[in-house]
Amino acid sequence: MSSATSHGRVKVDASTMVFKGIAVAFVSFLALLCIYPFLLMITGSFTSENLIIREGYRLIPSEWSVESYAIVLETPRLIGGAYLVTIILTVVGTIIGLFITAMTGYALNRKDFALRNHISFYVYFTTLFTAGLVPFYIMMVRYFGLKDNYLAVLLPLMLSPWLVILMKNFSKSIPDSITESAKMDGAGDFMIFMRLILPMSKPALATLGLFTALGYWNEWFFSMLFLSPNVPYRPLQLFLYNLIAQADFIRMNAALMNIPPQDIPSESLKLAAAVVATGPIIFVYPFVQRYFIKGITIGAVKG
Repeated sequence: MSSATSHGRVKVDASTMVFKGIAVAFVSFLALLCIYPFLLMITGSFTSENLIIREGYRLIPSEWSVESYAIVLETPRLIGGAYLVTIILTVVGTIIGLFITAMTGYALNRKDFALRNHISFYVYFTTLFTAGLVPFYIMMVRYFGLKDNYLAVLLPLMLSPWLVILMKNFSKSIPDSITESAKMDGAGDFMIFMRLILPMSKPALATLGLFTALGYWNEWFFSMLFLSPNVPYRPLQLFLYNLIAQADFIRMNAALMNIPPQDIPSESLKLAAAVVATGPIIFVYPFVQRYFIKGITIGAVKG
């Protein structure tokens, strides 16, 4: 009896190990597929333009060059100002936007809030229909007077309907008994939100904060609309976009300027700009990863 049991246990352990090995190999393969384009972007940014024109992109190029980075960093004052503006917009916009989003989502989930259904419909309605770009531009410039003002970039991304809906759905997992017991102890709504709801919402706040921060970091469209060249420092994405546009323009008109096209690092410049723009924001993910894992385990425990 015991030998049969041990024999069956060996079979189960062996099949489990085989399954884990296949799963690890499959996930590792998918991870390599995700990492490969990023590695190709980095090595391509250090590849000479002549080699890219002749042989295309390679993971390990035969000719290395830092000419693209020299062009990107040619004006350290401008790119430093662009980084500073982007970091300030990202930090300030993420903190304020995350607080407003969390407070809105929590309020819309409160059953004792009489207007929650009406406001929820209004929030959802804005995801389906918009007034369009022209009325939005007129409102921001003529009525709010935000032309050449960084608030024109900060305010539109501060509150997203989709993130409000996500926060509202997450708030449903918080038991109403917590709010009721806090009210019986004499706590007000704002204190309940600050002392109880926010600490319990760390997994959701990490997710929403990452989405908001990425939105601010990658923003260039509102900057192009509302910030003219008269603004001393423009956000990083718009700065790099204009730099690449200038390189493409020079490349298209190289014959008129008596410049060989291969001497203009247009393709490698795009990759170098992507590395410069992507690098810092990548380091944000490790800080919020543990909250993602924690959110998964909480959902598993609650069933």
